[in-house]
Amino acid sequence: MSAQKAAGPVDSREADPADYETDVLVIGYGCAGAAAALEARALGAEVILLERAGGGGGSSAHSGGEIYLGGGTPIQQACGFTDTAGDMEAYLLAALGPNADAEKIRLYCEGSLEHYEWLSSRGVPFKPSLWDSPSWVPPTDDGLMWLGENAMPFAALAKPAPRGHRVTSEGYGGKVLMKVLAEAVDEADIPVHTDTYAGQFILDGGTVAGVVATRFGKTVTYRARRGVILATGGFADNAEMVALHAPRLTGLGVTSDGGDDGHGIRMAQALGAGTARMSSAQVGITLIPGLVVRGMLVNAVGQRFINEDQYPGLLGQAALFKQDLAVWVILDEKAYEEVPEQERWGVVPHFAAETVEELEQEVGMPEGSLTGSVREYNRHAAAGEDPYFFKNKRWLRPLEPPFAAIDVRRGMTAPESGSAGGGGASVFTLGGLQTGPDGEVLDVSGVPVPGLYAAGRATAGIYGQGYISGTSLGEGTFFGRRAGAAAAAVPGR
Repeated sequence: MSAQKAAGPVDSREADPADYETDVLVIGYGCAGAAAALEARALGAEVILLERAGGGGGSSAHSGGEIYLGGGTPIQQACGFTDTAGDMEAYLLAALGPNADAEKIRLYCEGSLEHYEWLSSRGVPFKPSLWDSPSWVPPTDDGLMWLGENAMPFAALAKPAPRGHRVTSEGYGGKVLMKVLAEAVDEADIPVHTDTYAGQFILDGGTVAGVVATRFGKTVTYRARRGVILATGGFADNAEMVALHAPRLTGLGVTSDGGDDGHGIRMAQALGAGTARMSSAQVGITLIPGLVVRGMLVNAVGQRFINEDQYPGLLGQAALFKQDLAVWVILDEKAYEEVPEQERWGVVPHFAAETVEELEQEVGMPEGSLTGSVREYNRHAAAGEDPYFFKNKRWLRPLEPPFAAIDVRRGMTAPESGSAGGGGASVFTLGGLQTGPDGEVLDVSGVPVPGLYAAGRATAGIYGQGYISGTSLGEGTFFGRRAGAAAAAVPGR
């Protein structure tokens, strides 16, 4: 999808008369936009939702459907786990850092139980059962999964508890989440204007008071009496913005619906809005977590560089930003066969050999490099130890011949995905507009832009340089609700 250029704002005195007026105007109908609209409507505001595509869903509908929640949810309790908001906060601060937004993380964790109830009361389904093995998206409908909380170094910082709440679904759960939220939007009688592209803000004395949009080539003008909320997604599909802000992502596959072109971010920048952490990204490295955790992840010179049982997105970030994706999964026949075929996603080893020395030669690593790494790994694994990276004992054992290597750069095709991750990873951006705790968009001086709010991937959100699965849907809906409530509370103009 080609990106349209965002135009600068237009003064209200020069804009066409309003075709539509409302209290709160929400732009973008993914999970963040839906949550913002629902919350504003629940507080009595008139709301209109704009969506550039032919229907709602966005990238949210293409997601795995994990929602990061904790603090002792009914699903956690049913699976036998105790949890606190403090432990959830400590984990996210460490895993999403450095430079994670501590205030937003605290609010998100303290409000997690209430947010679970909000989602559940609207019909979002969660099954009270645990998937207990590393995975991107489990092949079952289990409603709870670990997302690195029980891996070092994080397990030493906070009491581990699984917090990946999976929307009950056959396959990826994002489509079910959006179906439920869309039904709630319909029940709330919120008008949804599809095929409508917002291109310019309307300013009334410095306050954002609406937008000029296009629908099937015709100009449509919207006025908002209380506020406009951007929920337009990130910019991973905009090659120009990626090259400018996050060049390390150039050439990689993108995890989106194809519409994350950053146009909402650019519209706000034209008003002087500030951005933060624009180079940060989730890196879905094309490896199978169940395979790598049973073996070793090594770089081009055969060295391990991270604990293999961490959340796989953190493996991907380390692989891209520190190793330029020149990484290999080293395993043996037993490790490969322990992972059921349906969990392998069609991935097979690219090289196999009876000895590590032969495998090292076939892969093209320096002589003795991989051999030494496997020898050292096996020596400690025999004693149930990993003194270098502290992988959990559950996954430790000496690797035995025959050995195999998987080149991550060759990619793989995930279920429900149309193509393999290009260049060894599939990514989306984490940086975006600077916002306050209630979604208020901040200018480059840190002052709120009157009348403008944002939520979801159009913002920098709670992230530093890390990412944990489920936080996109979780913080997007959570802070979408806060933005909707804040906008609804503004006195009408």
